[in-house]
Amino acid sequence: MLNTKLKKFGAIAGLSLSLAVAGCGQEEPEETTSTDNSGNNQTEESVNVGEELEYTITGIEPGAGITQATENALEEYENLEGWNQETASTAAMLTALGEAIDNEEPVIVAGWSPHYMFAQYDLKYLEDPNEVYGGVEIIKTITRTGLQEEMPEAYTVLDRFHWEAADMEQVMLDAQEMEFEEAAQKWIDNNQDKVTEWTDGVGSVDGTSIELVQTPWDTERSSGHVAKVVLEQIGYDVELTNVSPSVAFKAIAQGDGDASLAPWMPATHGDFYEKYEGEFEDLGENLKGAKIGLVVPSYMEIDSIEDLKAKE
Repeated sequence: MLNTKLKKFGAIAGLSLSLAVAGCGQEEPEETTSTDNSGNNQTEESVNVGEELEYTITGIEPGAGITQATENALEEYENLEGWNQETASTAAMLTALGEAIDNEEPVIVAGWSPHYMFAQYDLKYLEDPNEVYGGVEIIKTITRTGLQEEMPEAYTVLDRFHWEAADMEQVMLDAQEMEFEEAAQKWIDNNQDKVTEWTDGVGSVDGTSIELVQTPWDTERSSGHVAKVVLEQIGYDVELTNVSPSVAFKAIAQGDGDASLAPWMPATHGDFYEKYEGEFEDLGENLKGAKIGLVVPSYMEIDSIEDLKAKE
């Protein structure tokens, strides 16, 4: 096991998850209609939302793929001139989002799905005409070279592992009230037919150690813990290691970890995939329909990134 080598990288990725930030509170202005110089009718909210938010998008960890995508959006869209992204942590973003919604105030966050926030709140993505955030994403499973020969039972389960966005969101939602491993076990208990598809005909092992490398966000923690419980049921001793996306790819490519169910493709982690392509085995998608982008509460009267106004 080479978990010690990864822990020194993973500690940094995990630290920021404990941060919290308060959302700003201003009374929502009464919606009125105005006409811009080109003769287009716009709501006052779409004109003034930047001022209310102090031209700030609430982001997550600095090392996240969506954080870089948002920086790219700030450069790509001329109407976002003067805007900035405030990075801290996923927990901080969720706190700001929840507090804004509780007060029905405007807020723009860097978001992604699957995520339990879409089950908890009525949210929408802002349209991205320039496709800076890419289209619909998939989440892949990758393994180190040689895993199939050395751990064929684990390889088979990981190769078959596939579930839906709603499955992942259910685990994430339950994990708000219990430990992730408990939430994973609850999902497995309620979805035995699907689990059987992964394990049918797979023999048992006697305590073989395997290390799954994941990023420290709830989406990957959900798939990682479900895979952990299923592999433990056939006799593996499973360890989960949280690291940043770049370290996850490097670990699998160099054989410091056995497998990862965390890569988002083609946009979010595409750069890391290309950097190490050919040094790991790609088992294909484990979830289809993932997405990243700018997210707002549905009560906000904006529908596109282009509805936002540059700072004057």
